[in-house]
Parts: sequence; C-alpha cells; structure tokens
Amino acid sequence: METSDLTRLAQAVDQLIRRNAELKQQYAALKQAQHDWQEERAQLINKNEVARQKVEAMIFRLKALERDS
Repeated sequence: METSDLTRLAQAVDQLIRRNAELKQQYAALKQAQHDWQEERAQLINKNEVARQKVEAMIFRLKALERDS
C-alpha cells in the first residue's frame, strides 16, 4: 500500500470517527427529547383525567339539583 493510500484511509477513518461522535450526540439529544415528550404526555393525560373527573362531578351535582327541584 502506498503512502497516499494510507493517508486517504487514515482520513476516511478519522471522518468516520467524527461522524460517529456526531451521531452519538444526536442520538442522545433525541433520546432526551423523547423522554421530555413522554413526561409531558403523562402530565397531560393526568390533567385530562382530573378535568374529566371534575366534569363528571359537576354533571352529577347538576342532576341531583334537577331531581331536587
């Protein structure tokens, strides 16, 4: 193998190493974003459940008032 071939090969390996590092960083950022979205989703589901329970309680009270009048 000639020196120029080895130089090109070394450059290609260095480029692959840099790209690998970039992809690892992007992957970590995506995993964090996924975690954040999942956490937000869980909070929204919880808020939705609380709101649903409040609406059901209001409906129950309104029906009770309607029966009493």
